[in-house]
Parts: sequence; structure tokens; C-alpha cells
Amino acid sequence: MTIAAVSFDVTGTLLGLPRLGEIYAEAFQRHGHRVDASAMAKVVLAVWQELSIRTRLGEDRFSAHPEGAKGFWRELVGRVAAHLELPAPTPFLAAELFERFAHVEAWEVYADAAAVLPALRARGLRLGVVSNFDARLPRLLADCGLAGAFDAVVYSEEVGVEKPHPAIFEELLERLELPAASVLHVGDSRRDDVEGARAIGMQALWLTRDSTRGDLRLLTELPDRLPSGSASD
Repeated sequence: MTIAAVSFDVTGTLLGLPRLGEIYAEAFQRHGHRVDASAMAKVVLAVWQELSIRTRLGEDRFSAHPEGAKGFWRELVGRVAAHLELPAPTPFLAAELFERFAHVEAWEVYADAAAVLPALRARGLRLGVVSNFDARLPRLLADCGLAGAFDAVVYSEEVGVEKPHPAIFEELLERLELPAASVLHVGDSRRDDVEGARAIGMQALWLTRDSTRGDLRLLTELPDRLPSGSASD
């Protein structure tokens, strides 16, 4: 099947978080709590997993929270403090972190992502994003200089469901006005990205940057994996 469009996950696929622990530690320190950055990174990731397990499969954790996305992130920061046996943080600490992660300075645009997007565009392919993310995503992509690369940006808080729920992928197809079989999705989660996309008839590739278990280790390998002649022209 000829591919007319490629969609991407965001965190771990297009963007990384190399300073996650450092940024959290800096913010906590400004509010009177000194924590080692490497220890902080481990705790933040552990709390993210803890809250992920609590969330029903396909449920959007941000819109489902009684206080919305900001409430979800306030709860996460509170759980981080509890794991570190620190006093409950003020709302100002959570608000500071929420704003910092809306900007490129907190993230890394992967070099292979920056290289592959114009290469795919040059082949006449349309591009999209499907991400389990809150409403900061369009602003973040713009700040990273990536917003102009995409014909459609779909995120879970907007749609009300998270990958692997079919509705979030169906929203992408509706915006692109393309059949499922002509769209390839790429992401770093086998369940959320690969199985979710394939369940509605899309094609999918699993990106595993730290191992050879997946289909790709770098996004720059993607053009060679596309069927010849794949384009929208």
C-alpha cells in the first residue's frame, strides 16, 4: 500500500527530556527543597508510571482529572514530594514546572527528527502528530520550530482519549482526509503507538532508540522503510 502520510508520537519520538531531573530539582530548590537531580528524575518517572497505572486504558488522564491538566500535574508534583518525604509543595511550584515544560528549553528536539521531517516533506508526504499530551502541545511544537512541519496535530486532552484508543487515531485520519491504510504511524510505545494504530488499519513502526527490539532505532532510517513511490502527489 502506498503511504500518503506519516504521523508521529511526541515524547521519546520527536522530543526528549534530557534535563527532566535537573529542571524538577532546580524548581524544588527554589522553593526550599534540595534534591539530587538524578534521584529526582527517577522519582518523577516512577510517579508518572504510578499515575499511568491508575488511569484506565484509553482514558485521557488530563481531561479526566477533576481539575484538568493543571490539576493532574499538581497531583504529580505532590506525589513526587511525598515520595521524597518532603512537605507538600505549594501550588506555585507546580505552576512553575507546568510553564517550564511548555517551552523548548526543557526539551531536546532529536537530531534525527529534525532531519527526517523535511526529507519526508520533500517526498510529498503529509505529516501529523498523535500524542498523549495536554493543551500545551501546539505551543510547545511552535517553540521547538516544528509546528510548520505538520498538517495535523492531535493530542489526547483535546480528543478526550489517549492512545491506544481508536478515536484519537480516527481524529487524525479525519483531519488528513485519508484512509487508514495510507497512513503510517511511528512511536516509541508498542502498545500505544503500534498496536493502537494497527487496530484501526493504519500501518505502524516501533521506534526503540535504546535497543534493537523495534523496527527503527533512528527516525532517519524511516525513508528507507517506506514503499517506493509513497507520496501524496
